[in-house]
Amino acid sequence: MSTVNSYAQGTPCWVDLASSDVEGAQAFYGSLFGWDFHANVMSPEMTYYMATRPGGNVAGLMAQMAQDIASGAPSAWNTYLAVDSADDAAARVAGAGGTLLVPADEVPGSGRMAIALDPAGAPFGLWQAGGHIGASVVNEPGAVIWNELQVPDVGAVLPFYQAVAGLESETGPAGELASYTQFTVNGRSIAGAMANAMPGRPGNWLVYFNVADADESVAKVQELGGTVLAPAFDVTGVGRMAVLADPQGATFAIMAATA
Repeated sequence: MSTVNSYAQGTPCWVDLASSDVEGAQAFYGSLFGWDFHANVMSPEMTYYMATRPGGNVAGLMAQMAQDIASGAPSAWNTYLAVDSADDAAARVAGAGGTLLVPADEVPGSGRMAIALDPAGAPFGLWQAGGHIGASVVNEPGAVIWNELQVPDVGAVLPFYQAVAGLESETGPAGELASYTQFTVNGRSIAGAMANAMPGRPGNWLVYFNVADADESVAKVQELGGTVLAPAFDVTGVGRMAVLADPQGATFAIMAATA
């Protein structure tokens, strides 16, 4: 088991799903990844579910806002970057070329958060840990193993992430890709970035979940009513992966990592 007690600034620390069908999402991901769900009533209108594996929290789940459903916005996974101060990081968003969607605000007993768009329109969160650090279990089957920014022009957004969250980056060959960017914190690779693999898809942070067997997981996704967007493929030195969508249309990826 890979457990985490804290996250350095800039590191992806949490993911959550805003879904048009919370019960359907629980059935899908619970069966696919072996998650249990624990409800936290935030208000009469809002319940936030913690998805857990043995050892701790792995992800969050909440109902999509009614106005987002009405506008046709799809269900989606969100990635949060750890920051020392959500207020300070949020204040840097506009000046770096992004858009602040939700100003820094307190999540009682858990931490402080903000939501923003980068200059390419990819949404992401900023998380200042309090009682909740983010995911306490990572990298094992059923938990997050990688987060990857996909935008039309990677180079154009790198200065934004450096300014907002202090992320450094390195670009070079990786597996079958001639060019792949890795975000680094204190010299350690913590996330990736690449040009949109699916033309026309808006900028986004793609979440990868670890699985023991990618092909078996792809078959399970189809059995549960999900969709295969990119069938299982191998990346030399990294692992076998696939890009999928849950029954509500939220895109995610799976990876059986090379040992």
